[in-house]
Amino acid sequence: METAKRKTIETIVSKLSSVSEQTRSSALAELRLISKQDPDSRSIISDAGAIPYLAETLYSSSPSSQENAAATLLNLSITSREPLMSSRGLLDALSHALRHHDTSTSPAAVQSSAATIYSLLISEESYRPVVGSKRDIIFSLIHIIRYQDSHPRSIKDALKALFAVALHPENRSTMISLGAIPALFSLIVKDSRCGIVEDATAVMAQVAGCGESEEGMRRVSGANVLADLLDPCTGSSLRIKENAVSALLNLARCGGDEARLEVASAVASGADEGAMEGILYVAENGSDKGRKKAVDLLKLVSDDSRFDHLINDDNPSSI
Repeated sequence: METAKRKTIETIVSKLSSVSEQTRSSALAELRLISKQDPDSRSIISDAGAIPYLAETLYSSSPSSQENAAATLLNLSITSREPLMSSRGLLDALSHALRHHDTSTSPAAVQSSAATIYSLLISEESYRPVVGSKRDIIFSLIHIIRYQDSHPRSIKDALKALFAVALHPENRSTMISLGAIPALFSLIVKDSRCGIVEDATAVMAQVAGCGESEEGMRRVSGANVLADLLDPCTGSSLRIKENAVSALLNLARCGGDEARLEVASAVASGADEGAMEGILYVAENGSDKGRKKAVDLLKLVSDDSRFDHLINDDNPSSI
């Protein structure tokens, strides 16, 4: 059974080098379906030498071929990360697909390419600095979230990829230098879709954890925007509030004395103590990590005795 499956897949993969576009297209569609439905097939597909052909197809002018190749790469990234990362030219091909998101790459291929970046990085720390050194990938992901005509699904997948990139601390300054902060806050302020704002604030919480964040945040009044998200009047979800707390805490810890003052001022200047109320809400109702971070933020911004019972009961959290 296994031998038959392997022979079938090898035959399909061999068709990727055919001079017939129709044959190649048919093989791509088959590999996409097989790699989705049969997890055991993924290693066989990579062993059969499909990855270079799939990567090359991302440069194709055919939307359907792009989509099938990108989707197959995404499926392979779930269980065959090492063969993907060791394939020469894969990251360049993904970068090409992302870079041309507003011209020649189909939205579905853009989404799968961004999701592949996320899949590769979220579970394997060693790949994060490798992708982080590819400034063109980071720039393209930021451009996707900034571009007004991007498909909502493309924005969400790009945000998830940026989150995974930002998990490596050394990547954060690169993201800031390429314009991540204004792009993220543009989404946070202007986009009304809860899921988008949740993902954007999650990325911002990571990006805030570096010394270069203070200047970028000050330019967009970032501390004030995050403090506003904590106000109950804004109707932010608990996840958004937790992300805002994390971003403010990371900014205060990593941005120096000026950043700490900015965070304290932003929280204190909220109408009717709305921001403080939001921090307190997270401290009492958030996840374990969220509650700890909210308590740590309270320690930094408030000497109000009303919060002593929270501050004394919880241990400090780390970034």
